[in-house]
Amino acid sequence: MIDRQDTKIVGKITRRKDGVARVTGQEIYSVDVNLPRMLHARTVTSPYAHAVIKNIDTSAAEAMGAVVITFDDIPKVRYNERVITVPWALHKDKYVLADKVRRMGEAVAAVAAETEALAERAARAVVVEYEPLPVVLDPHEALKPSSAQLYETVMYGDNEIKVQNNIACQREFTEGDVDKAFAEADVIVGGVFETTKIYHAQLEPKTAVCKPEPDGGLTVWATAQSIHNVRIVLGQIFSIPLSKINVKRIPCGGTFGSSIQMNTVVPICAALALKAHRPVKLTLTREEDMNDHTRYPLHVHLQLAAKKDGTLLGAKEDVIADIGAHILQGYSYLGVCLGWLVSLYRLPNVKYKGIAVYTNKPPSCAMQGYGNPQVTFAAESLMEELAEKLGMDPMELKLKNYVGLGDTFWGQGPMVRSIVRSDGVPELLRKGAEEIGWYNRPKSGSQTGRYRRGIGMARGFHTSSAGAPQPGDVIDFSGAMVKINQDGSVDVVSAVMDHGGGTLEAMAKLVAEELCVPLDKVNIAPAETCSTVYDVTTHATRGIYAGCGAAVRVAKKVKQEILETAGRYLNIYPDGLEIYLDEVNGQTIIQCPAIAEKRITLQQLATRCWTDSWKTIAAVDSYRPANCPPAYVSVFLEVEVDTWTGIVRVIKSVMGGDCGTVVNPDLARGQLEGGLSRGAGFALYEQNTWEENGQLTSKGYWIDAKTPGIMESPRLSEFNSYFASTYEPTGPFGAKGLGEASSNPVPAAFANAIHNAIGIHFHELPITPERILAALKEKSK
Repeated sequence: MIDRQDTKIVGKITRRKDGVARVTGQEIYSVDVNLPRMLHARTVTSPYAHAVIKNIDTSAAEAMGAVVITFDDIPKVRYNERVITVPWALHKDKYVLADKVRRMGEAVAAVAAETEALAERAARAVVVEYEPLPVVLDPHEALKPSSAQLYETVMYGDNEIKVQNNIACQREFTEGDVDKAFAEADVIVGGVFETTKIYHAQLEPKTAVCKPEPDGGLTVWATAQSIHNVRIVLGQIFSIPLSKINVKRIPCGGTFGSSIQMNTVVPICAALALKAHRPVKLTLTREEDMNDHTRYPLHVHLQLAAKKDGTLLGAKEDVIADIGAHILQGYSYLGVCLGWLVSLYRLPNVKYKGIAVYTNKPPSCAMQGYGNPQVTFAAESLMEELAEKLGMDPMELKLKNYVGLGDTFWGQGPMVRSIVRSDGVPELLRKGAEEIGWYNRPKSGSQTGRYRRGIGMARGFHTSSAGAPQPGDVIDFSGAMVKINQDGSVDVVSAVMDHGGGTLEAMAKLVAEELCVPLDKVNIAPAETCSTVYDVTTHATRGIYAGCGAAVRVAKKVKQEILETAGRYLNIYPDGLEIYLDEVNGQTIIQCPAIAEKRITLQQLATRCWTDSWKTIAAVDSYRPANCPPAYVSVFLEVEVDTWTGIVRVIKSVMGGDCGTVVNPDLARGQLEGGLSRGAGFALYEQNTWEENGQLTSKGYWIDAKTPGIMESPRLSEFNSYFASTYEPTGPFGAKGLGEASSNPVPAAFANAIHNAIGIHFHELPITPERILAALKEKSK
């Protein structure tokens, strides 16, 4: 970690501003919002995964006094819940309520009543007549002309396009001469890798509260990662001017990417509120939520070509993404599945094809890495196999070929390119190797006996935003307002969303550091769409780099105005003044070093601007990052495989992060710890399965949908973390992201450690005890 002696607040461990509210249960989440005359809502969901809706009888529910909506009551507007993709590349296939059932648990009607109990009774009283259709669950089967088709047409931008063979979209890309690279290669490795469609398992299911306003507008409290995008989509659906829709920022109990898009409950709740002319609350049950969203499962066929000295020559990558019943971000997703690969290692020649396929399963959406863990699992596993063939140390092979300082970094796809300006990879790998005992690891497959230990490593990254020097197919910019109050305290007004990881805490620290103001005098103001400038969303590990970067950019303008204003009162040129923090007295001082008596506190300055009826010192601006610097992470694991049971136990874990200047040290370490835990679940345990009729085998019951318990999580006493000594020149105070990078390489590290222990490569996740035992049995033949 860089030793920044010149910072007073950034990089220091401080008490979280929202800490007391969160640990004492005083924090207000969307589910806690209660309004006068508020109705409670429930959805009527389909018991079929694919069906035509023949008729809906709402009379019994209406006789109970419930307000009921069906497809007949909603605007006939197809939309996409996720509006981060630019409009010309946005597919739209969804209505507020289903025109045709395409997944189990899809809402076909909704009711609102005076109590939750009455709403539940009314929902059960709605009678729906269905005509079941054949169910298609396998994306490979879905591609066959003989399979049932989920859609005839969808919207692409403003145009209606036909859907053939359930292909939602596809992308192809070629750079260099791939055929020549493979022909000249000394070694070629390849394989087919499969990852599964798992549930986000966030603490908070989705909730929306919508209040109709007298002017025909709406006020909304919703589980969301972007309040502005929720407003935009609601405006598109209901043809309400955005000036009449106000979405409040409200804390959320984690999302892991599942609320980047406007959640399904929001427009349903809005439609009910507009019809009832009363506030309405709609919350999904956990079972409903598990049928609402999942991670993208990915089928990856990857080949790598290399010289005998280990230099990579090129790659061929083909992916099939099962997007489920609705397309949220398929086009962009296919772009990043290439971007993750070519930003991991230097590949001068590459050929790529990606296909996004509809199936009768829950919609796929971003989850902690947006395809990065899936692609990194394939790439890091193949690099291990390539090293084995070449007789090289895997770590040295990776160091020889990784995309690092000065290289062109693709970030999130072909249209998102920038230059790497900070790079802690060598430091991360060298230190991790020393901590884990890398050079003393056993030879792969050399052990016998019941318990066999292995050491594996993987490296990865994630982008800090989707910024680039030119516009691409992803929208990425943020804004903020910073104002000095009459007592010299500071309000930061930003639409940035904090998922619980401390993004807004970092924003307060960074602004306090820039303005030389005590941290306790910096307030992150409550936010809503009517009083904040646009922020795209908290995703792509962009919170600190881009969201907080916008706030720091504005704080610099405020700082300049402070100097100019103080210069007027002190009769000193602004360039002759400096600002510093008097930590003893907790005061911000503006002073002329050459004339010591020429000084004024920020409190005195702000008060005088007020009493002289002059102005409020403030600024507002938007910020589009021209870069998306990689946050690098390394993972070294020592595991023990029980060859009798197939159970994998973590003996020791070592993780390193390169996030530039570490703003929140404790919270940054927590990101690495959480990344290991979540990555372990993806690698070893979590796996949704579906019955032939499209029903989740678990029926949506979390107790039967395996996620790691406390006994299966790596022990913190066996966990070591550290940070690279880097400084990102384009980031606020040298900072860049970390969050999603923490989990991206973890599944590959587990796969490589297990291979080192028992000598078997696994190309499918999760690596369950059953799969390990089956592989050992096959190997022994």
